[in-house]
Amino acid sequence: MEDHKIVQRNIALQREWYGEPLGDRVRRLVVAFDVSQAFLAEVLGISAPMLSQVMSGRRAKIGNPVVLARMIMLERKILVPEVAAGNRDAMLAAMEDVRDSRPTVGRDNIPVVNEDQKVLAYLRDLAEDEDLGEAAKRLDDEFPAIADLLRRAGNGA
Repeated sequence: MEDHKIVQRNIALQREWYGEPLGDRVRRLVVAFDVSQAFLAEVLGISAPMLSQVMSGRRAKIGNPVVLARMIMLERKILVPEVAAGNRDAMLAAMEDVRDSRPTVGRDNIPVVNEDQKVLAYLRDLAEDEDLGEAAKRLDDEFPAIADLLRRAGNGA
């Protein structure tokens, strides 16, 4: 029973710190890139057992900010048109790019990859600013990272 309370507390902390449980975010990446949890752990730069503990709530946080930065980079790469279309070569290239990256995380920045501007421009070409904002509102609760990207595209960021 004690373990259950710890897991529940950790998941609540993850919601507070990361916007949602890390298990949900990681599972989306596993599905989107069609990879194993162990392979994703390698791409992120974390051990598979540690990733499993974070996903299950046995651990509350990712201690290494570079690992979190890589996770954010992968979440953004899901929206690259070739990756979103399921192009296996593009998906592998995106994961290799993230694995090989050395992002820096500071108080005023989060990692940004070169494709970000392309993705934002592509989204602006597809939809009006108001539509992007409305889509962001609809996705906020379940997909905050994607909602943020849509909001940035709609704001011309």
